[in-house]
Amino acid sequence: MRGYQRAWLGADLVAGVTLLAIAVPEQLATARLAGMPPIAGLYAFVAGSVAFALLGSNPLISVGADSTIAPLFAVGIGHLAGIGSAHYIVLVGLLAVVVGVLVVLVGVLRLGWISEFLSAPIVTGYLAGVAVIIVVDQLADLFGIPSASGTTLHRVADLVRHLGSTNGWTLAIGVAVFAIVLAAERLNRRVPGALIGLIVSTVVVAAAGLHARGVAILGTVAHGPPHVGLTDLSWSSVGSVLPVAAVVALVVVSQSAATTSAFATQGGNEIDVGRDFVGIGAGSILSGLFGSFAVNASPARTAAVASTGGRTQAAGLGAAVAVVALVPAAVLLTDVPRATLAAVLIFVATRIFHAKDLLRIARYDIWEFALALVTLVVVALVGVEQGIAVAVVLAVLDRTRRSARPKNFVLGRIPDTTSWEPVENPNAAACVPGVVVFFFGASLYFANAGFFRLRVHAVLAQAVPAPHLLVLDAVAMGDIDFTGTRALTEMLDNLARTHVTVAVARPTPSAQLHLARSGLLDRIGRDHLFASVDEAVVALGPGAAGPGATGPAGTGPAGTPLSGTGPPVAGPGEPGAAGG
Repeated sequence: MRGYQRAWLGADLVAGVTLLAIAVPEQLATARLAGMPPIAGLYAFVAGSVAFALLGSNPLISVGADSTIAPLFAVGIGHLAGIGSAHYIVLVGLLAVVVGVLVVLVGVLRLGWISEFLSAPIVTGYLAGVAVIIVVDQLADLFGIPSASGTTLHRVADLVRHLGSTNGWTLAIGVAVFAIVLAAERLNRRVPGALIGLIVSTVVVAAAGLHARGVAILGTVAHGPPHVGLTDLSWSSVGSVLPVAAVVALVVVSQSAATTSAFATQGGNEIDVGRDFVGIGAGSILSGLFGSFAVNASPARTAAVASTGGRTQAAGLGAAVAVVALVPAAVLLTDVPRATLAAVLIFVATRIFHAKDLLRIARYDIWEFALALVTLVVVALVGVEQGIAVAVVLAVLDRTRRSARPKNFVLGRIPDTTSWEPVENPNAAACVPGVVVFFFGASLYFANAGFFRLRVHAVLAQAVPAPHLLVLDAVAMGDIDFTGTRALTEMLDNLARTHVTVAVARPTPSAQLHLARSGLLDRIGRDHLFASVDEAVVALGPGAAGPGATGPAGTGPAGTPLSGTGPPVAGPGEPGAAGG
């Protein structure tokens, strides 16, 4: 509240009321999705809001129960204890504390880069898979039929078998609430459609006595003070939840980083992502200690705060205080239809299934679309942890494959210019007779050193007439490891035997350092380093009298070693066409 201006109070008040109207039904629904008592969702919202207001830096972020991570830890902890059982609730609280500690460590140690292992296609596929899980989990409550356990496919099959016993009143309530939420979203996002649907459906069920007609309701909602502390705490229980906690923490870090960055520029405040991780992690720790579950930054609620003109965390604190005041009145939630919460969650699922993004990824790159699709399928049908693990491994393998077989070109000069481009480009770039200019689009290291040797040999063998000069455009070679220097040494040995001169154009500073360490810089000749491809060809190409133009690679005209400093070397940011 330091520096708080009275003029902000009205905007924060409106934002707080809007946040409260959105958060209450959403937190109740998310608690059900997490297999926890409904009141636990409200505790999570209070804990996340208060902790982040005290420790976070972003004035707009809303922290609390989140439907993105709820099915993740529900499935993971569900393998250790029956969902909804006392042991399950204890383990979920312990998991929240462990997740919080991990997220705090990420913030303190500045390890936010870990979240970058979840690429945009992976995140899109993950969210789509979570959306499928949410919808399948809620269909039973929407149709008013018994809920089945097991895999996603098993639940779908069970639903199909029991469609004949659908409760019409339940389905009508669910469809009506979904329509209300959708209409409110379309008309104005500030309209609390979920809250309106919750109030209307609860009043209708209570007034018409629809519980007696088979409409399932929440029933008695515990509304006393939460139990503070952890029970059944042991190294074995920590070890059992740690793998799930690590995956949940990774997702929390990824989503929170994206959310806080997306709203970093609003309000003119200086944002510290590390501090935000500490605030969110502390929220999870506090939530777990109060018998609730892990929390996350919510893009939807944050957008609501921003769109209503919220200026500071006073909006979140005000909403949290209001929730605390409403907890004693939780008895009023007894007649809330489960179909209402199912409809709210299904609507949330439609908002995180980004079909347009999947289409954009498919149009851009089929391999990255395959990553998204694999993530979606494995998350939805096998498990969230497995889906993320498989997608990350595939993404790392794909990146390794790309760097192991990078793009490489023979460059030609564009007529009447000093610019060089790949000869297959439609700019009529032409090779200079007796000269091969070769561009290798990656650092030279153990995974691609053999490929580099093969490509150099191939382009030299295909050149007509036989070349006497090889210019290596090294602008993309940011790094050369020991295996890479071995490949360069073998290349120089082979070219020396065929009296082909070697020049290096646009070497990066780090590449020059590695060449010097390996002794290759002296062998190539310092005066065979050039700021551009064209300078190298002019100095050493046909008709040139430059150093080493007639001798073997690495030697002068009489076969003596070359020396000198040569021209200044340009970095990778040199303007102009490739190789210019």
